[in-house]
Formats: sequence, C-alpha cells, structure tokens
Amino acid sequence: MQLNYKQIGQGPNVILIHGLFGSLENLNVIAKPLSEHFCVTNVDLRNHGLSPHSDEMDYTAMANDVVDLMTALNIQKAHLVGHSMGGKVAMQIALSHTDLVDKLVVLDIAPVSYPARHTQILEALNAVKNADISDRKQADLVMQPYIEELGVRQFLLKSLYKNDDGHFVWRFNLPVLDDKYSTIVANINANNSCLCETLFIKGNDSDYILTEHREAINALFKNVSAKIIHGAGHWLHAQKPQAVNKAINDFLTAV
Repeated sequence: MQLNYKQIGQGPNVILIHGLFGSLENLNVIAKPLSEHFCVTNVDLRNHGLSPHSDEMDYTAMANDVVDLMTALNIQKAHLVGHSMGGKVAMQIALSHTDLVDKLVVLDIAPVSYPARHTQILEALNAVKNADISDRKQADLVMQPYIEELGVRQFLLKSLYKNDDGHFVWRFNLPVLDDKYSTIVANINANNSCLCETLFIKGNDSDYILTEHREAINALFKNVSAKIIHGAGHWLHAQKPQAVNKAINDFLTAV
C-alpha cells in the first residue's frame, strides 16, 4: 500500500505520523519548524487522509505501510515522531524494524491497551454520515449533542469534504475505524525491546500517559526520557506548539 505523504526540507530524515481520525495536515505545525533542519516526511496512515482504504487496521499493518514508504523513498534510517495512535505506530516500527529508526518521539500515548474512549465521537461521526448535510455548519450542529468540545468538533470537521456527487462525506474510512476500534485501542505487538533513544512527551492535563504506565514504557524502551508540556492536554502540539517543537528539536539535534 502506497501511503499519501508530503515531504519538505533537507537534512536527516524525520517521519511524522498522525493520530486517529486525523491526517498529515494535523502535524504541519510540527513539520514546518522541523523542515528548517530536517527532511520531513509527513504521512497519511491507511484509512485516513488521502491514503488508500483497507479492511485491515492493526499496528503491524500500519507500521509496515510506513516501512514500505521508507523503502520507496530510499530512506534507510529516520527519526520517528508519532502522536497518539501514530505514536503507537512509531513504537511498533521501532520494535519491529529497529535498524530503520534513529531516534523515536512519542506524543502522549503509552504502549498499553486503553479502554474505549471514543464512543461518543464514533456516534457523532455516524450521525453526520447518516444525515443529509449540505455544509460543515450543519454537520457541526449534528455533532453537538455527542461532542461538547468545540475544538474536537473542529478537528473532526477538517476531514469532512464534498465528493464528486456533491455529498459531504468523511475522508477517513469510518466503517472500518468503527469496526476495528478495539484493535486500535489495543496494545502494540511488543515481543522485544528497543535501544534507540526515545522521548515521551506528555501533556500535563492529559490522562493518556499515567504513572502506572512507566513500567510498560521502561520494559520496551531502554534508553528513554520524558518531557511534560504544562498547560496542554492530549492535543499538546496544537495547544502548545512552540514548547512541543522545542522539545522535539532539542531531542533530535542533541549529540
């Protein structure tokens, strides 16, 4: 599967991997500053953005997609930066293809299984899918009973577009993401550990990385450090872009 991607900048390779319901555009706020020092490849994961759709949606498959893209682009080794689900994909690559990874940055996710926490979002997305929507404003109204936070609705609406038939539809593959949700919140396939330099960046107000996850992190990543971004939640790169970008750049450029 050939993933959709955008590449900017010159220098050592960095690959950016977005989270669930997102696209490569979500990480432009990281891609642009990094491109001053790196060649940044920003990808759409399968079933997201402009990448192909598939009935298969697990971390091994998503990791292999990125590895195949690296091969196609003749990238022999890269730094990986992944947010949320994309962080799990990045961890999966680092564990399964250690020789391809230089440094690893994981944004606000741990290598653990999570309880379902997107039920209302999935209900909102399906409500929009089943409604007769003529613009994004109507879609926002449909989602409001399910999703109180305006910022979350605005994030999701970035993936709503008008198709060739003139209908507003979700760009991500909603039926498969809904069907495979239990696989997405499950843990990565971790049968070994990784020695690459690894940085976990946590939003101080987020509950995605907790104290009880430290053991799982240390078991898989032997050369690990952590950074907490104050005043930020799970969407830390959108809420505190300068602080997140500085943490990433300092880590990747450190000798």
